[in-house]
This record gives sequence, C-alpha cells and structure tokens, in this order.
Amino acid sequence: MESSRIAVAGASGLIGGALTRSLIADGHEVVRLVRRTPRAKDEVEWDPERQYVDAAGLVGCDAVANFAGAGIGDHRWTDAYKRRIRDSRVLGTAALAEAVASLDRPPRVFLNGSAMGIYGDTSERAVDESTPPAGGFLPSMCVEWEEAAAPAEEAGIRTVFARTGLVVAAKGGAWGRLFPLFKAGLGGRLGDGRQYWSYIALHDEVAALRHLLDTETLSGPFNLTAPEPLTNREITAAMGRVLHRPTLFAVPAPVLRLVLGEMAADVLGSQRVLPTRLLESGFTFAFPGIEEAIRSARA
Repeated sequence: MESSRIAVAGASGLIGGALTRSLIADGHEVVRLVRRTPRAKDEVEWDPERQYVDAAGLVGCDAVANFAGAGIGDHRWTDAYKRRIRDSRVLGTAALAEAVASLDRPPRVFLNGSAMGIYGDTSERAVDESTPPAGGFLPSMCVEWEEAAAPAEEAGIRTVFARTGLVVAAKGGAWGRLFPLFKAGLGGRLGDGRQYWSYIALHDEVAALRHLLDTETLSGPFNLTAPEPLTNREITAAMGRVLHRPTLFAVPAPVLRLVLGEMAADVLGSQRVLPTRLLESGFTFAFPGIEEAIRSARA
C-alpha cells in the first residue's frame, strides 16, 4: 500500500498498537480512535458502546482497522462482564461500519478483528475458514462481531475479518502473563495439557494484517494462526527450553475452574485452527514454529 491515511480503533491494545507502530514506521498516517476528547490532530473521538463515531474524522481514510474490545481474560466472566466483552466488540464494529458506509468517499478496506473462538472447542479435529461456527458464548459473540460489519460490506467496501489465535508476545495478551511465570520457574501445563493451542507470533500477526490490508483481492474471514498448532503440553515444554527454566508445575483443571469460572472452559478447551486461506493467499510466516515465535517475542 502506498503512503495512506489509516484509522485504527484499539490502537492502545496489543494488536492495534503493534499494527499502528508498523504503519507509522513505513510512512503511513495513522488516525487513532479514542474514547475521550481528542488531544491531537491524529485522534478521532468515538464511544463504541454508545455507538458514536465522529465520522468527519474518518474523511480521507484509505483503510479502517478495528481491534477494539474489552479483554477476554481481564476479569472473571460474570454476566455483566460477558455483556461488556460482547458490546465493546459488536456495538463498536456496528458503529464504525455505519460510519464508513456513510462517507461520500468510503475507505477501500474495512479490516475488523475477530477470533478463533468462533470455532469453539475442536478437540483434536483441525478446522479452517470453511468450518461453521460452534455454539456457546464465545462463538456466538464472534458471529455477532463479524455480522456487525454488514453496513460496510453492503456499501461495497472490501471487508476482511482477522480471526486471530493466541498471540505470542512478551507483554500484553495471554502470553504476556505466561512469560513472567515461566521466567520465575513457575510455568507448567494447564489441565492435562492435551488441548491444542493455535498461536501466532506478534511479528507474523502484524505482517498478516498488513498483507490483508494491502491485497485488494482478499475479503471475508482469515485465520491468523501458525500453520501447525501444538498442544499445551508441547508449548509448555518449548517455553521451558527457550527460557531455560523447569516446567514441573501443573495447574489441575478443577483449580482452573475454581479460579477462572466459566472462562476456564476457554483455557482448557482445544482449538486446532489452520490458516488455510492466509496460506493460499501467498502469505509466508517468518516465525511458524513455536520456539522461534517465543524467541521473537523475547527479542
């Protein structure tokens, strides 16, 4: 993509922040959507849960990328927090999609966050973008999240959904919580460790997002996960090898359920998700293996 004006929602988060830094480093103008009165010319006000967007601030944008949403693992899943998880994504996406659709000159592409949670617990079965959504809270929320982008699609804007897996990063996200534990020698498998974790290095996550933004022929859902998912047991062993720490500890499933409540099902669940469409589109992973992904996060 030539030097462009790109709006990013969720620019303070792990993925949105990394994408923003990458775009700016390559000379693009990034407009950040903020939930307060703007303090700089590169900020645009919005309130996702009130479904308000200052659409005038999006004028001239070539692309809009949305990664806003309350953290899945930030709090215990009470009914109130589950509503916040949903509303922060679904209502925010709907507001942004309607805003870009209303512009006289809409952006060329609307890139919206999504998650591999749409597939639910797949056990040992490998799934890809052709697999239909599962039932339950996270899959249903992901379906609503993607459906909320309909106004952009109906306006003829190329719309892409990034169904992201577990991002391997030293700070932020689920992996950001694992690194300190493993460095302290307290890391270990979760439950029996046989559940599949579909991961992606942060570097590859950003590169894949740039690929989806730049490639004019791509639309619809894309799984952003490394080509070969591994079990929690295998990933635990890899963390130990790379960080040179023992991995003797294990957290029994009943303890996880007691501490995490309903969210434990997501931690103990197995998701063997393949990036079929991403690979078919010509994308090449820089860090496809788990040890190199972990090392890239430490760099």
